[in-house]
Amino acid sequence: MKILEQRIKKDGRVLGKDVLKVDSFLNHQVDPELMQAMGEEFATIFSDEKIDKIVTVESSGIAPAVFAGLALHVPVVFARKNKSLTLPENVWTADVYSFTKQTTNHIMIDHRFLSAAENILIIDDFLANGQAVEGLLKIANDANANVVGVGVVIEKTFQKGRQILDERGVRVESLARIKGFENDEVIFL
Repeated sequence: MKILEQRIKKDGRVLGKDVLKVDSFLNHQVDPELMQAMGEEFATIFSDEKIDKIVTVESSGIAPAVFAGLALHVPVVFARKNKSLTLPENVWTADVYSFTKQTTNHIMIDHRFLSAAENILIIDDFLANGQAVEGLLKIANDANANVVGVGVVIEKTFQKGRQILDERGVRVESLARIKGFENDEVIFL
């Protein structure tokens, strides 16, 4: 998606050899017009699938997921990272390691919001090592839901996430695919 690649080149910041900071438009401050364009792009890409719900992990996946849900006219469910007093005991759970935060989160989705035989599309902000998506796949499997695909805003192809999902036979569609970083610049595929 050219508009996303241009925005990454303009406002993304490379940190070290494997981290891209996009907090000015995706995961701290959000550009709603860009999110809308990405949501519409995901809707176009997955127009051949029957989708009942979109599932993501809080918090950076929520904005692109909501705009994809808007474009597809389906609800969005996000896996929570923290149990609140209002969250019931009946939840689907998975442990997810965060590459950028170097911590493991215990994510959960209320049973009421993910049911057997529902067709779900997973949306996430980044695909690096695939841990967030793996956690959502586990939850979907536990709920007997059908994952029709994974939509990723930014994929770092030099990390193992795509390979893991390809080996599982999961359809992955990324809006921007990064080959690597050179001289603090992003190199796209």
